Amino acid sequence: MISKGKVKITALLCTLNEEKNLPYVLPRLPKDIDEILIVDGRSRDKTVEAAKKLCPRARVVFQPGKGKGDALRYGIRRARGDIIVMLDADGSMAPEEIPRFVQPLLEGYDFVKGSRFLPGGGTSDMPKHRVFGNWVFTTLTNIFHRTKYTDLCYGYNAFWKKAFKKVFFKGNGFEVETEINIKINKAGLKVIEVPSFETERLNGEGKLHSLKDGYRILSTIFKELRSIPAESRPISR
Repeated sequence: MISKGKVKITALLCTLNEEKNLPYVLPRLPKDIDEILIVDGRSRDKTVEAAKKLCPRARVVFQPGKGKGDALRYGIRRARGDIIVMLDADGSMAPEEIPRFVQPLLEGYDFVKGSRFLPGGGTSDMPKHRVFGNWVFTTLTNIFHRTKYTDLCYGYNAFWKKAFKKVFFKGNGFEVETEINIKINKAGLKVIEVPSFETERLNGEGKLHSLKDGYRILSTIFKELRSIPAESRPISR
């Protein structure tokens, strides 16, 4: 349970052909979540039908463009909650961890990011080359952008919607987590990491391509060195 008073919380899930995974995700969301918002990328299976059947109170919208970043931007704009919790719909992130993400926000933080590499966290979904790659990207970000992160490429996050309006991210691929983590630091948001355990995708094929997406993540780290904090502008534009 989440002790949140009058604060409203939105659970934001972006879906693309997750019909077989939603039965393992939606029923496990905390009952006191105020809004379940699903942004679908025009799934070819019965993802939308499954979502409506499993969780009639869920609100389903369709993203206007393509890519994870586009879905996140649209979902954040459409969310009605004061707090937004972003988690994947593939079953790799535990909905039971949501209170762990929300509590620091109620205590004064602006953005809470999950880390698989803090004590109490972990992953069963990362081969050694990806663990090494994530470490390299995290280290480079900490050096060049003066952050203190332990995990960079993980999409389980929670934040105050009003605080996140200072952040404008443009990426559409798996580099979007990197861009967000750099830009929340540039925007001066009060950030904390919390431990999270990631499991393997339950069904279907993962959409991450190590070489292509690794290059995009690396490019984002260096591209953001040339940008300035004033570049950030409201996500609603």
